[in-house]
Amino acid sequence: MQVEMQQASVSTPSAREIRIERIFNASRERVWLAMTDPDLVAQWWGRGNKLVVERMEVRPGGHWRFVEHGPDGVYGFEGRYREVTPPERLVNTFEWDGMPGYVSIDTVMLEPLDGGRTRVVNTSLFHTPEERDGMLSAGMEEGLNQSYAALDRLLASIS
Repeated sequence: MQVEMQQASVSTPSAREIRIERIFNASRERVWLAMTDPDLVAQWWGRGNKLVVERMEVRPGGHWRFVEHGPDGVYGFEGRYREVTPPERLVNTFEWDGMPGYVSIDTVMLEPLDGGRTRVVNTSLFHTPEERDGMLSAGMEEGLNQSYAALDRLLASIS
């Protein structure tokens, strides 16, 4: 099956926010499953690199920790789930091992669209504008689009 690649729309609606929007050619339930099942997350989240899901307790207060093994190094990410409302909303904290103490709050909304598609809107709220700008300048958009391309391929394979 041919998968049409698209770029995520990235904007900065306020001095402390990044808003990411992307449409996937899969039902909201399939996208939710791909975002909350550790075996599936391991296949797309790390930009297509090997990803070890060390913890993924998808419940309020639950801890998640992913370790990406890329050609240029090993990167750890973790946080806690604040809200879990299947299949429409996830809220969690996000922290990168490379900058401990700099935590964003990510809210992911999944909106069903006509034709069995899903709009995913991810809003990241940072403590300061400088932290938001640091994330943008760190290559976040490129890495995100690589991960979303891997998610497209996964969704096409589990249809």
